[in-house]
Amino acid sequence: MMESFVFPGMTTRVVFGSGTLAQAGDELDRLGQGKALVLSTPHQEGDAQKLTEALGGRAVGVFAGAAMHTPVEVTEKAIAAFEKSGAGAVVSLGGGSTTGLGKAIALRTGADQVVIPTTYAGSEMTDILGETAEGRKTTRRDAAIRPETVIYDVDLTLTLPVGLTVTSAMNAIAHAMEAFYAPDRSPVIELMCRDAMQAFKAGIPALIADPRSQPARARALYAAWCCSTALGYVSMALHHKLAHVFGGSFDTPHAETHAILLPYTTAFNEVAVPDALAPIAEAFGGGSAGGGLWDFAREVGSPLSLKEVGITEADLDRAADLAVENRYSNPRPFERADIRALLQQAWDGTRPGA
Repeated sequence: MMESFVFPGMTTRVVFGSGTLAQAGDELDRLGQGKALVLSTPHQEGDAQKLTEALGGRAVGVFAGAAMHTPVEVTEKAIAAFEKSGAGAVVSLGGGSTTGLGKAIALRTGADQVVIPTTYAGSEMTDILGETAEGRKTTRRDAAIRPETVIYDVDLTLTLPVGLTVTSAMNAIAHAMEAFYAPDRSPVIELMCRDAMQAFKAGIPALIADPRSQPARARALYAAWCCSTALGYVSMALHHKLAHVFGGSFDTPHAETHAILLPYTTAFNEVAVPDALAPIAEAFGGGSAGGGLWDFAREVGSPLSLKEVGITEADLDRAADLAVENRYSNPRPFERADIRALLQQAWDGTRPGA
């Protein structure tokens, strides 16, 4: 029998296809916004400048200071630039760092957001904002954080380096993994997550073989949209908490951290909810969801150990302490010793269940 559920409906407008970047101006017009500030990281400033030129009079300039984990001090500088420009909207071009900055500005100013993701990491469809200040990462959810429009342009991902392709895809898979057992899941989200697993399983090896394959890029970007939607419409648990601990307090790279933790957090919760995570085992094989994800990660060259992002064995105790400071919903109850053992396995890089 179908369980009872509540699905709030999707409020973000999605424009998906090839060449859809050209519709950014039309989307600003649709929002009634004649002035927008374009956001990017320093690395993507050139692309942001080109977008500014394409937007013509709608763009009032570029703020190219977006940084990983959305530091509050960067947000304050961006808000000053936004308010000085007279803009009413932001156009966020890039990955999770740029998307996060746009969300932080919108939350504080009421700006409309047009987000144009260039990776698969998947924060663009969510009402979630993670920010760092004084060595701590905090997360909040608010309707004002959710972007008004997301433009997915497959062409923008054709030059995404293979390494970032792999880690941002694993990051996206983590959203779907936790959505499968979320207490506020629904059949709509579960179907999207199932589809995403199959699409990533087929798409990522194809992209490694041919990084400019248009069909494979479209399949992966579609999977990323599914996973981002899952992240935006259900609550997350242990996996995301641990990723935020390492990102916020140890400054580890966002996508790589998610990729490394994913097989181990999956295996940990699979003990409690094997049926919920069965779609992952079905998609990736390996006899279990956690084992299958570890096998897939090794196959596609994803990092497998916390050592690879600079975490020392001595760091694991502090990380375990931070992870249990505040209680949160998770399908498998745990104590500090459980988390410390999980982190040891993630540091060693051994296959879950081995």
